[in-house]
Amino acid sequence: MRRVIAIAVVGAGLAGCSSFSFDSFKSAPPLVKVALESAPPGAEATTSLGPGCKTPCAIDLPAPDAGFSVTFAMARFQTVTVPVQVIRNPGDFASPPTTIIEPSPVFAELQPAAPPPGARKPKRPKKPKPSKAATAPAPADAPTQPTAR
Repeated sequence: MRRVIAIAVVGAGLAGCSSFSFDSFKSAPPLVKVALESAPPGAEATTSLGPGCKTPCAIDLPAPDAGFSVTFAMARFQTVTVPVQVIRNPGDFASPPTTIIEPSPVFAELQPAAPPPGARKPKRPKKPKPSKAATAPAPADAPTQPTAR
């Protein structure tokens, strides 16, 4: 009888405590591996969830409840943002729950950035025009040198 009373008192004490929560018994969300690739390689890929890396790479993320996005950035290229879907399969008695990331791998093709509006192409140097003295024929009344015979 004493045990029943002790359990009831401890249970009543915990029920009145506002800091007690069953959340502490939940497991951490599973991690999913997200592969990130770009053309050209070497872009900085940053997820909307925070983590990022330099492509090609793979990062582990806690499986989000909804989709997220990955932004690819590289100097002299336009920034590209790719939406990513998270598909959860709840599983059943025979199989565990799974989380699928679409697209996999997350890929972005970066396009070269347009030059700024004021930028011009460098000009080619002009070919020098031949001088008139070098191309003009000798005047007709100019003395000619006698030729040896």
